[in-house]
Amino acid sequence: MIFVGDHQHIEQVSRPGLSPDAVARTMLDGFDRHYALFRYSAQRAKSLFESGDWRGIQQLSRERIEYYDTRVHECATLLTAALKDSDASPSGASAQQSLTPAQMSFWQSVKAEFVALLAAHRQPECAETFFNSVSCRLLHRDYFHNDFLFVRPAIATEYLDSRLPSYRVYYPVSAGLEKSLIAMVADFGLAAPFADLPADTRKVARMALRQLRQAIPGGAGQRIAPDCQIHVLNSLFFRNKGAYIVGRVINQGTTYPFAIALLRAPSGHIRLDALLHAPDDLTTLFSFTRAYFLVDMETPAAYVHFLSALMPRKPSAELYTAIGLQKQGKTLFYRDFLHHLAHSHDAFDIAPGIHGMVMVVFTLPSYPYVFKLIRDRIAKEGMDHATVRRKYQLVKRHDRVGRMADTWEYSQVALPRARFSAALLAELRQQVPSLLEENDDSIVLRHVYIERRMTPLNLYLARASDNALEAAVLGYGNAIRELAAANVFPGDMLFKNFGVTRLGRVVFYDYDEIQHMTEMNFRHIPPAPNEEAELASEPWYPVGANDVFPEEFRFFLLGDSRVRAAFLKHHADLLNADWWQGCRERAAQGRIEDIFPYHHDRRLAAGTLSFPYSSGANHV
Repeated sequence: MIFVGDHQHIEQVSRPGLSPDAVARTMLDGFDRHYALFRYSAQRAKSLFESGDWRGIQQLSRERIEYYDTRVHECATLLTAALKDSDASPSGASAQQSLTPAQMSFWQSVKAEFVALLAAHRQPECAETFFNSVSCRLLHRDYFHNDFLFVRPAIATEYLDSRLPSYRVYYPVSAGLEKSLIAMVADFGLAAPFADLPADTRKVARMALRQLRQAIPGGAGQRIAPDCQIHVLNSLFFRNKGAYIVGRVINQGTTYPFAIALLRAPSGHIRLDALLHAPDDLTTLFSFTRAYFLVDMETPAAYVHFLSALMPRKPSAELYTAIGLQKQGKTLFYRDFLHHLAHSHDAFDIAPGIHGMVMVVFTLPSYPYVFKLIRDRIAKEGMDHATVRRKYQLVKRHDRVGRMADTWEYSQVALPRARFSAALLAELRQQVPSLLEENDDSIVLRHVYIERRMTPLNLYLARASDNALEAAVLGYGNAIRELAAANVFPGDMLFKNFGVTRLGRVVFYDYDEIQHMTEMNFRHIPPAPNEEAELASEPWYPVGANDVFPEEFRFFLLGDSRVRAAFLKHHADLLNADWWQGCRERAAQGRIEDIFPYHHDRRLAAGTLSFPYSSGANHV
């Protein structure tokens, strides 16, 4: 006999006569255990924020990323053992053989039973994705279609909500704006004292009223209308050293999204630090360049529906990812991608820009993402597929501080062969044959990273005006500063490895040489013993594997006179080993710097906490 389930639900399963219902229940038990742990992480984040345990929050964030794959592996292993030698065993499919009619009927029944179990479930869309993940470990790729998997969702989530409503409502007309704001903050039940909540809410109220006045044509008229309401999601959003209240104000029939940033001072007191009120403020807060939030949600679909109303341009796939449900984000992204493929006819082609030594990059011009495959032969010493994958996994687990793009990693991706340009197909056959499988009508990519498309910084600088170039160089240096503050050394800092986003932010996206700052040795170039040594092609001083000489950056970064002038104006200290040594020392001490996803002018008061790595409108 085999026992499946968690501590709350233990069910006996006999072998070999395991029924479709028992398999479906085993899968749902596995998902429920995963989601219980997922919610517990968010609940722990609240207590860690209250106590100021920033390292604990970062560790919790890293660990949570592994939860999903661990639960999928457990469930797949359990089912493989339970089904072994039975008529329903998918072992034939794993060996790339056809399923028998009996097996096909069995696995179709498993899906049907699973759908029935989701009738009253609060996370049905995520449970469907878990079902897909487990099934993909058991079945051959030929069975990755809607008869066996949830290629299309089976349970609608549009009006699904928690047993308690997912957001609270406050009425400033009857209760007063400041009292409504105090109640709104207090209702989160933070177990830590506020420095001065009434004073902070007065500042929020003044800033909010100023924005409402500006939103009314002519700047005059009624500031708070009879229909005024404040809607706030029930749970705080935790990430790094910040907590965020996310909501919307409805006034005179218009919706105004907002977020309020809460910080914990070294004294242990909590302050309201900033009011984020512009559409781009929330887009930046939920950016694909930042770590995933820890947020306790019984019904994630209700949260995503709320957030979508605040940020209609941001796909649901990115919102699910931002709230920590990155596997659901992958599912939605792939569904969107398949839909786009079916409604477009342009060709996949090699991405513009300088070709990298590690990745082959291609794109579909009509779709805002790029596809990256690791080359079979990498022309970098000590670099191989396993190393590159480790680097990308490091970024996935790390705090990306708004300066590193997130990626979606896929296996066994089948794309229509007719959509590949001849040049791209030739490039793939030459550079990545081990990752390529060609069929009559499809090209299967065995392993691929998908990442949001940005304008390569080198191309951006080449055609930028003087003002735009200076802003981009400022953003480039600030990106390096923030990465260093987060214990990340980019390695290859060439402009081609950075991109410019729609909002003008400079983001790093080439991770094969990324390392922790604490692993590096930043050195000054010692004086040459004589003129001959200075003119020699080889250095006159020993160079270790992780030695970096910042003085040399100027030789490969500052050849263009306009770029050089802008860089030296804002970032001359990045050419000095002393600056890098200071950053390394702070990282080695375990310091977590204050880097927050909003600009200074959104703050309620100056001087509460510093932003040592932030400056200028291009840097938040």
